[in-house]
Amino acid sequence: MGLTLVEKILSEHAGREVHADELIISKVDVCAVQDGTGPLTVQEFKKLGKEKLNNPERTILFIDHASPSPRKELSNTHMVLRDFAKEYGAVISDVGEGVCHQRLVESFVNPCEVLVGADSHTCTSGALGAFATGMGSTDVAVAMALGKTWLKVPRTFKIIVRGKLNEGVYSKDLMLHIIGLIGADGATYRALEFCGDTIENMSMSERFTLSNMAVEAGAKCGLIVADEKTKEYLEQHGRGNKYRQLKPDEDALYERIIEINASDIERTVSCPHTVDNTKTVKELPKIKVNQVYVGTCTNGRLEDMRVVAKILKGKKVHKDVRMLICPASPDIYKQSLKEGLIETFMNSNAVILPPGCGPCVGVHAGTLGDGEVCLATQNRNFQGRMGNTKGEIYLASPYVAAYTAINGYISEK
Repeated sequence: MGLTLVEKILSEHAGREVHADELIISKVDVCAVQDGTGPLTVQEFKKLGKEKLNNPERTILFIDHASPSPRKELSNTHMVLRDFAKEYGAVISDVGEGVCHQRLVESFVNPCEVLVGADSHTCTSGALGAFATGMGSTDVAVAMALGKTWLKVPRTFKIIVRGKLNEGVYSKDLMLHIIGLIGADGATYRALEFCGDTIENMSMSERFTLSNMAVEAGAKCGLIVADEKTKEYLEQHGRGNKYRQLKPDEDALYERIIEINASDIERTVSCPHTVDNTKTVKELPKIKVNQVYVGTCTNGRLEDMRVVAKILKGKKVHKDVRMLICPASPDIYKQSLKEGLIETFMNSNAVILPPGCGPCVGVHAGTLGDGEVCLATQNRNFQGRMGNTKGEIYLASPYVAAYTAINGYISEK
């Protein structure tokens, strides 16, 4: 029996052929933590009594969730990460340097590698053809020390998407549709392998959105075979020599195969308070919003900024709406400036935030008030996610977010 993509990558890292459901020891190429999970990782690493990191150049500590820090307590945890990086030679990605998952794909992760991160959306890097997964802080501490981790090889769902998405419909709509179809726990500890001509024709930005949200269906990872677009992306970021391609075997064994016609996908929204509570925009009544947020590791990329700017140009954000826009990295911010996108946003009365996670986790920069409604391009809408259990969060694409900001209610035109 042939191997799936995840089985092939893990076989290389285990030093033998491995199959779904096996418990294995795998080599780890990249380790990552962020300012929410990192301090505990540092604490657990020091308990191991190790004098050095296994691979300091590829151990990255990100300060992005509370960036800049809004409280002294968080400032103190940032100091812990900075001090650890200096002592052990790890890489520190500090305030303003961007969201960890965007920075990982821009600068650190390559096809066919294994990345473990103390953050559930580490799966974003799967769009590069890597096995990328979130783990607990203690597990990541061990990987940092030994360069290895233990895990069960996940079974795979093969998701085949064919055809062309309709105008104004994006990979965010597709992924919300998939999550609504599978359920929030329908792919628990599975690998999602995205394929089909629709995926092949997507930009890397669109692919990152798919892999990023794999965990919202419970998945361990979300992978896409590396191809010429992957190679071009790596070349643009100075890592063209790191390009490799592994493909699943034609006779690979999949637990489930899901086939989707891209032209059937409509503009989709996740309603409070679960990501799988999905409806198309046209199914919703006129839901007024107080805040619109464009950004995060899901939809804070340059293509997303362009989509929003094209719709906002020459228009104003509704007087009852606060619109917050947060590029996911400095590179995206600088290119947005160069193309005049930031000026367009400001002329429309949107507020620009420094690269980072922004309001997504509810720590700062956009916490909701009691009873307020936010339409966000992020990946989660759990109760309390944006800092207030009495707030309501809807998830959608940047396209829907832009029209919503202008009209003052969730809309698609």
